[in-house]
Amino acid sequence: MCNVLFICSRNQWRSPTGEQVWKNHSAINVRSAGTSPRAKKTVNTQDIQWADIIFTMEEKHKCRLKGQFARQTKYKDIRVLDVPDEYRYMDPALVQLFKEVVSMHLGISYPFNA
Repeated sequence: MCNVLFICSRNQWRSPTGEQVWKNHSAINVRSAGTSPRAKKTVNTQDIQWADIIFTMEEKHKCRLKGQFARQTKYKDIRVLDVPDEYRYMDPALVQLFKEVVSMHLGISYPFNA
């Protein structure tokens, strides 16, 4: 099993959507968190240690993680998805984007392509 962590700023729309879209896939475990102290769930050391791969929505999230968790992220696979902050939770376009882009990065198919 691969542990996947989705990160945005406030863990309100983008990263929770990523978690929701992928939470039932049999090949991965997923979590989401935010970099802001005001996030619904703020990323912590345990999240970073748990993750095999970290998907950030924007480059600024990757920079914040590396700044705040320099030691823990030194050898982590952190990938920027370039998802702008223009979507709401479970926006159909965002859901589709997560299905396609995360599938490509992980080399697995989305489980509900029927």
